[in-house]
Amino acid sequence: MFDELPQWVKVFLMSMVPWLESRYVIPFAILRFSWEWWQAFPLAILGNMVPVPFILFFFHSVERFLRRYKMFANLLDKLFTITRKRANNKIKQYEYLGLLMFVAVPLPFTGAWTGSLIAYLFNLRFSKSIVTILVGVITASAITTTVTLTGTYLWLWFSRW
Repeated sequence: MFDELPQWVKVFLMSMVPWLESRYVIPFAILRFSWEWWQAFPLAILGNMVPVPFILFFFHSVERFLRRYKMFANLLDKLFTITRKRANNKIKQYEYLGLLMFVAVPLPFTGAWTGSLIAYLFNLRFSKSIVTILVGVITASAITTTVTLTGTYLWLWFSRW
């Protein structure tokens, strides 16, 4: 079913996946679909940002509902403990700048989904959090795109010899 979708839909949907996000989907689109970076970049960023307002706005209600069940309450406690531990010093000291630095680093589990969860856990303002996460997503995506393009061009250059 997924194979039958147009490439642009695949890029958009894959960008919404928490462990992929735009930072890994843009290189995928460049290398697998032979897209230019400027074709993949805006679509992947848009797809990556779609879940952010929903996480920030509705997570409180989802958390309250899930906490009724012991299994989910324990899972949320573990998730929140890990997330707080990873971001505690940065966010408490720098707030939005700390959130930006966290999201802008193109490593697994430091993207828009985790950034949204951090903004929720530390009660950061909705509008500022969205802008901060967007800038972080753009920065991380620019880093991975630059590395991908540099590696591709170097590979082509060295393979001529």
